Amino acid sequence: MVQKHISYAEILNSLTMATDCEAWLNANPVEAGNLSDSFPSGDEDSPFTGNVNKEINGNWILAPTGSIHEAKLKAKVKRRLRKNSSRDSGRGDSLSDNGDVVRATVPPTSPKGKLLNRRSRMGKGRGLPKKGGAGGKGVWGTPGEVYDVEEVDIKDPNYDAEQENCVYETVVLPLDEETFEKTVTPIVQEYFEHGDANEVAELLAELNLSGMRGDVPMLAVSLALEAKASHRELTSRLLSELCGRVLTASDVEASFHKLLKELPDLVLDTPGAPQMLGQFIARAVADNILPKSFIDGYKGRVDCEYARSALDRAAVLLRMSRWSGLRIDSLWGSGGGQRPVNQLIKEVNLLLKEYLLSGDTVEAERCLRELEVPHFHHEFVYEAVVMVLESKGNRTLQIILQLLKSLCASTVITVDQLRRGFERVYMDMADISIDVPCAYSLLEQFVEQSFNAGVIDRTLRDLCPCRGRKRFMSEGDGGRLKLESF
Repeated sequence: MVQKHISYAEILNSLTMATDCEAWLNANPVEAGNLSDSFPSGDEDSPFTGNVNKEINGNWILAPTGSIHEAKLKAKVKRRLRKNSSRDSGRGDSLSDNGDVVRATVPPTSPKGKLLNRRSRMGKGRGLPKKGGAGGKGVWGTPGEVYDVEEVDIKDPNYDAEQENCVYETVVLPLDEETFEKTVTPIVQEYFEHGDANEVAELLAELNLSGMRGDVPMLAVSLALEAKASHRELTSRLLSELCGRVLTASDVEASFHKLLKELPDLVLDTPGAPQMLGQFIARAVADNILPKSFIDGYKGRVDCEYARSALDRAAVLLRMSRWSGLRIDSLWGSGGGQRPVNQLIKEVNLLLKEYLLSGDTVEAERCLRELEVPHFHHEFVYEAVVMVLESKGNRTLQIILQLLKSLCASTVITVDQLRRGFERVYMDMADISIDVPCAYSLLEQFVEQSFNAGVIDRTLRDLCPCRGRKRFMSEGDGGRLKLESF
């Protein structure tokens, strides 16, 4: 018999393979039933038992190489899957029948897979929200949780017993004289532009006027004395609106007392200040923001000439309103575009008639400015040209032409307003000629002289309408138009 000698390296290799096989069997235990089915108990020739039981001179006979190699591959794949399952949980990796790893359709780096996977990437937890939905950035607690008032910890080192009953409020510092004038003056000047008394009351209510409250009417009246008549009317309305909301009756009375004392200084800037202040006093008494005994309290106690003049003016106006029915509430009039159109037309006609009597261009310009209707100056031009056509006199033509030239040179009447006035006359010539038969010829003459004087341009002159085709002439006049026949 020939004995086969086995080297030490072969024995070591066989022991290593046996150890790997035993590790795989421990990781994948096989039930007894499965073993009995695979290898019958009475079968001595089974490949596994036969190979294990065979022993030569105390040395193991190696099992078939293919079966151990296959077991090693399966063990390696399972270790790899177990390692990746904690890192890439939810990806759906699986092992096929032939030992190949089958990946899911969602790639490992896909953001969709990360969004759908709510399990912990550390292999812990059940995939539930962190802290029951109360964790994470911008989260204040679990849904539906109601927080109670936090109680003060008395044992806190920063605890201060005096701060428990503190009330925190915004403190507005009181205004001094310099700050008062810088703050309130822009408010009143803006009110002259928008005319909203409620806005002024809201702005003043936000200020801490304290002892300066009585100076508000004084400042408003002082600014109105240097402004227009419409601004003085707005000031009277403002005082009536503020009284009872921001000001008291005593504040208004004290303010007018100060104004009477300051009249000598106010006259230096506004010569008509005494008469205007008297009208303010009369209007305040009519609006019930000044007591009726205000004027009577000064009888026999006034040494200043200007104060006496203002009180006399107020007393006369109140007496006239009581006897003749003078409306004190419309003492200043309605300024600017607040007046109705019919009233503006009457005032324009009255202005032109006074100008024809006096011939004072400066006074006419001042009166036109006081109307405060620059958007309505085209009506002034229209009425002036119509007055020239209806007068049929050379003096009226020359004096109106002089007035229009002066107003255009001083830019009181703009080019646009002048053009609109002439175009309105051109459009109404058919109606004007019914009352004034020679209106076309007079208009042509006035337009030509206006162009020569530089009042209108060539384009406006060429737009002047001509008379109709009907000719008023006899056989021996040579075709000349007889103006006297009209």
